[in-house]
Amino acid sequence: MEVTKALAALRLLYGRGNIEIVTNDGHRVRGIVRSMKTTQALTTPSVKVERADGEVVKIPFTSIVEIINHNPPL
Repeated sequence: MEVTKALAALRLLYGRGNIEIVTNDGHRVRGIVRSMKTTQALTTPSVKVERADGEVVKIPFTSIVEIINHNPPL
């Protein structure tokens, strides 16, 4: 997934739980979007997701294949 598309999708889901991110190596991370780093110099744009067990997983935008929102529609 391209960085701008991932950023746009995740911006709407920031702070919400029950979000699943699938990476290009097949890993699936499900939890709450906690942090998005996109503008710092010399860093890879990434998102941090807090899983249900409390572990925070950092995922680079370039490795995101799919973003799934498991929340019911409002």
